[in-house]
Formats: sequence, structure tokens, C-alpha cells
Amino acid sequence: MTDLTKNAEPEAPVEFMVRAENVHKSFGRTEVLKGIDLQVRPGEVMCVVGPSGSGKSTFLRCVNHLEKINGGRLWVNGRLMGYREKNGRLYELRDREVAEQRRDIGMVFQRFNLFPHMTALENVMEAPLRVKKRPKAEVRARAEELLERVGLADRKGNYPSQLSGGQQQRVAIARALAMDPALMLFDEPTSALDPELVGEVLSVMQQLAADGMTMMVVTHEMGFAREVGDSLVFMDDGVIVEQGDPRDVLANPSHPRTREFFSKVL
Repeated sequence: MTDLTKNAEPEAPVEFMVRAENVHKSFGRTEVLKGIDLQVRPGEVMCVVGPSGSGKSTFLRCVNHLEKINGGRLWVNGRLMGYREKNGRLYELRDREVAEQRRDIGMVFQRFNLFPHMTALENVMEAPLRVKKRPKAEVRARAEELLERVGLADRKGNYPSQLSGGQQQRVAIARALAMDPALMLFDEPTSALDPELVGEVLSVMQQLAADGMTMMVVTHEMGFAREVGDSLVFMDDGVIVEQGDPRDVLANPSHPRTREFFSKVL
């Protein structure tokens, strides 16, 4: 069986794949993140849960610098994300340098964001061809391997409009993996799916976790968090209210706000 995380390990081991220190983010006068501190170890699956508007997705987008933080520090795979630091001051990297950093990070969104004019195979091949400039035969072989792993070998010639939502999301996962990321970010990857299609996407994510991929997953799927997650973070109003082993936090939350939330969703 081929490892989904092939070539995903950094050249030098790092203690934390993601490290956030006092991360703040505002949109205008609205402070969305109010000082986030957390660490994700290599190979860890961290599930982030909480009510809508709590800052979960914003934080995930800050991890790969799709949103620029207003304060604090974020490191990914041992590198300060989006900035260089000199004499205690931060200087934003050029777009090309940020794009280089993002090669270590795969992201799967709520909406699949596939190129509608490309087949499933072409969608998976696009970034390695254009960004990494890899030989086409090598990229095609890897893309076919990834589509097989997500259960879509027989759909490689289909366009997104010919695929179900669950199939499109699995193509999106294969596309992210095609860049051989060290870290995978999932932003509510099943929230746009019909209920009967959720399981096929979660099973692919579960296999990824079993293969050792480091993952941060913003999700409402508490069963997935309980069964697959190594750690669980509950966010509300821009702060981390509680975190710990998913089975402990879900079974016996210590904070009143966490208890209130889980009483409504479990």
C-alpha cells in the first residue's frame, strides 16, 4: 500500500509542525483572534471545534498566511510564516517567498474550488506541473496514484460537474496531496456535503491520519474528532477556551462554555 504522506517529511525534524504565540487578527475594528497560543507536533491530528464566528477558520487561514496576522508569531515546519524577524521586528516576505512557504502546506476548503474546465486528473496534476515544474510523466503517475487512494481511479477523466460533492472533495484532497505537503489544513471539509456523502471524505482523512500526516481540522464532526483526533481545541469568541485529548474533552469538558456547546451538538 502506498503511503499518502510520501515525501511529506521536512528535511530536518522539528519539534512542532505548527507553533502559534499570542496570535491576533482583526478585520477593521472587529478583533477575531484575541491571542492564540497552540502547538501541533509532527504527525498529530488536531481538531478545532466551536460555534460559528469563533475564529476557527480565520486562524486556519492565518496558518498559511491567507490572512495576515496583526500580532504575535506563527511558525510552520520550523519557519516563521509570512515574515522574517530582525532585531525584534517583523518584515513581511515578498509574495514569491510566501508562495514558497505554502508549498509545505496543503489546504482543503468547504467548497471544493476545482477548476471546472479540467478533469479530475488534470486538477491534481496542475500545481506540481506549474509550481514545481516536475516532469509530466512523473506528475501524471503520482496523480493517478493519489486518485486511486481516494477511491476515484475510475473517475480521473470526469469533469467536476460530473462528480458528486463527496467525489469533488476527494479530488480536492488528492490535489492538495500532490504537492507533497508536510501539513494538511482542512476547513470544515464536509460542511457543504449531503449527509450521505460525509463518510467517504472522512474515511480518506482517517487514512491520511493513519499514514502519519500532520493535520489541523476545523470540523463539526465530533465523531471524527473523538476517533481520529490526537488533540481537540475548543474556540469561542476568538480565544481557546479549552483543549486536550478529544475523548476527555468531549466526555467531561471542564469549562462551562464548552459544556454548554457540547450539550447542543452531541
